[in-house]
Amino acid sequence: MMAVQWLDRVQLAGRDRWQQVQLTNGTVTAIGTNLIPRECLDVLDFNGDYLSLGGVDLQINGALGIPFPRLTTAEPLQKIGRYLWQAGIDAYAPTIVTAPLQEIQAALAVIHQYQPNSQHPEAEIVGVHLEGPFLNPQKRGAHPQAHLQPLTLERVQAVLGAFTTAVKILTLAPELDARGEVLPYVRQLGITVSLGHSLATLAEAQAAFAAGATMITHAFNAMPPLHHREPGLLAAALTDRRVWCGVIGDGVHVHPQMLKVLWQCAGDRLFLVSDALAPLGLGDGTYPWDQRHIEVKNGTARLEDGTLCGTTVPLLAMVGRLVDWGVCDFEAALALATLHPRRAIGLTTEFIGQPVSHLLRWRSPHHYERLLPALAK
Repeated sequence: MMAVQWLDRVQLAGRDRWQQVQLTNGTVTAIGTNLIPRECLDVLDFNGDYLSLGGVDLQINGALGIPFPRLTTAEPLQKIGRYLWQAGIDAYAPTIVTAPLQEIQAALAVIHQYQPNSQHPEAEIVGVHLEGPFLNPQKRGAHPQAHLQPLTLERVQAVLGAFTTAVKILTLAPELDARGEVLPYVRQLGITVSLGHSLATLAEAQAAFAAGATMITHAFNAMPPLHHREPGLLAAALTDRRVWCGVIGDGVHVHPQMLKVLWQCAGDRLFLVSDALAPLGLGDGTYPWDQRHIEVKNGTARLEDGTLCGTTVPLLAMVGRLVDWGVCDFEAALALATLHPRRAIGLTTEFIGQPVSHLLRWRSPHHYERLLPALAK
């Protein structure tokens, strides 16, 4: 039996007029104006609120006290997936930072073999973001130098091992690839190459983009700043229409005024990442991190020596912050967390065909909710 529901007076990004949305058996089947039959009673009035897809976080290091590099069983993935789903995240890339090889491959094995429990909704894993260990030691940030590795074809093959299909994104410093072999190999595997933790010159960055790199990791962080005589990696990325730029939108990693610079230079190629650490969802405090400790204060995480190493600010909370700071309007900020990360890795952004469970209702830039519970009432 076909069940039809309607949403009325819906605001969608990029459309001037309020829309009506048809849901058939829990799936979006039509969007337009003057679609709802007069005799229809099953209508939810949106009152002009925005409708969006859920967020996609392409750089998240853990949650609920669980760091992805330390995974040894699948149970934490289920907990994190449910938590992220409740936080409005549809999909994410578990990020494995620089760690001992055995830890990296153990975590890859767990994620590769993970099968979600269909009884409870959870955020989908789109693949691992391997952030390291092929990073420039001078721009390693919080990554432990003892576990960095040279960027050679042999070492990349050794790290990926039997889990090449588990990795979606690989962050590396292209200037370390002296023979120019790594990027073609990684792209042949279907892995997105992101440049970061790097001292790449303009020429080195441009060569890497020409070889198939399509992304940079947390723009401004772990790379030289913009300089008028030494443009470098960031300038190369901002002026290359093929390149997507991830950015941490907490206002600490990048000042709001520089977020505005990024938006005005590459807004249609910019996307938000949380770069959230394992204490995401636990609040401020001191937490273990590899053999070290981090202190989380007001959502910002630092090592004991003061090195900035991540956040516990949820991805969708950054949407409202960008609006508050005047970086961009709400529609644009919403796209940075929902549409642009999907486009960066080739996921669909079409509403037609989307299950209602993937839709968010935004009552303001700071308040959103899953649509499904409201329709079930």
